[in-house]
This record gives sequence, C-alpha cells and structure tokens, in this order.
Amino acid sequence: MSIGHTLLGLLESGPRHGYDLKRAFDDKFGHDRPLHYGQVYATMSRLLKNGLVEVDGVEAGAGPERKRYAITEAGITDVATWLATPEKPEPYLQSTLYTKVVLALLTGRDAGDLLDTQRAEHLRLMRALTARKRQGDLAHQLICDHALFHLEADLRWLELTAARLGALGKAVGA
Repeated sequence: MSIGHTLLGLLESGPRHGYDLKRAFDDKFGHDRPLHYGQVYATMSRLLKNGLVEVDGVEAGAGPERKRYAITEAGITDVATWLATPEKPEPYLQSTLYTKVVLALLTGRDAGDLLDTQRAEHLRLMRALTARKRQGDLAHQLICDHALFHLEADLRWLELTAARLGALGKAVGA
C-alpha cells in the first residue's frame, strides 16, 4: 500500500493535522497494521518537499506546534493518477512455501507433513478471519473477504501440491 497516496487521499476531504491523519488511516486501513506517528510525519515531510501538500496552518499548544496539512493541486493530480493506475497482480512465482516443499524433498524430510501443517495454519487463520468478518461493518467484511480468497487459493495450491509430491520429488531430483 502506498502510505503517501493514502494520506493524500485522506487530505482531499480537507486539511488535517498529522495526528488526525494517523487516526483516519488507522480507522479505515490500519486494522492489523496501524501507522506509527514517525511514519506519518516522515511521509508528510516528503510530500511537503515534493509539493504535494502544503502547511495550511500552525497551532501552538502545550506541546510542540501542530502543523495542519492541505493537499495541493499537484497532490490531487498525483492521487488521481495513482487511483487510475491498476495494481500489478502478484504472481507469487517465488513462494517461500514452494521453496520449503522443494527443500523438504531434497533433504529427505516429509513434505506431506509440511503441507499438512501449513494447511492447518491456513484453516486456523480462515476461521479467525471469518469470525472477524461476522463482527465487522461492510468495509471490514470486504477486507476479510480479500484475505479469505487469497487463503482459499493457497489451500487449492496445497492440495494440488500434495497430490503431486511424488512427481515433484522426481522432478527436483530428490
């Protein structure tokens, strides 16, 4: 995810302080990986340097001064371009899981056990995501569905690989 573009997109609704941007990001996108304040301010500094945001005001308070950021026309154009650009589908051709299966075969370990253990972990995570999905709003349900569909694809791969372990062992020289 492009944090810079996401923060710019959040600024399109109006100027905000770094703290407000972090809260909005975490609320909408950071369910499992909230932003660190340092990451917000480092990103805002870069966006400011690149002319994509400007300081809309500075407020004095009990602590350090609080800058309020506003998106510039260049920032709006940058977000529009980013939104219109399709994401590159990830082919996962260098999968760690595939590497583990091949190494298990090459070293005489039981690749079937490895696949069974991985299948159990995928199913555990799918149950947890399904429970979270039931309790969430529509946005949370959609992000859980995204993760669940990827896990389902992984499970199909695990089943296919388990069915072909003998042939794979011969192909890799185990």
